[in-house]
Amino acid sequence: MLISVFLALFLPCAGMSAVFLVYICLLCYAARHYHRDDPVKPATENGLSSTQLAKLPTTMGKDLVLGTECAVCLDDVEPEQLARMFPGCNHGFHVQCADTWLSKNPVCPVCRNKLDADFFVPPEENPC
Repeated sequence: MLISVFLALFLPCAGMSAVFLVYICLLCYAARHYHRDDPVKPATENGLSSTQLAKLPTTMGKDLVLGTECAVCLDDVEPEQLARMFPGCNHGFHVQCADTWLSKNPVCPVCRNKLDADFFVPPEENPC
């Protein structure tokens, strides 16, 4: 009688433990042998150089077209502050914020518009 109670309690626990152990072993095996081809895409583009940053247009805060909040620092661009306007989308930022951002990422922090490379090519002289 005591043995049947022991077996009735022990066998289900031993069976569940064995199933759990097999599950853990399968997880470990899969983690070791499953390789992703490209888990993280490498950064392919660098930011802008200081000479390229100097070519970007600046304006006063009062002349910004699409709002006065700087998307980098989330502070308002005051009307008397110097601001940098992103060519193409006309989003404006503090000069320091824009230069810091664009030296790392050549895209607009608001709309992710890529800065056109043609902007940095000097225009050809027109003979007419």
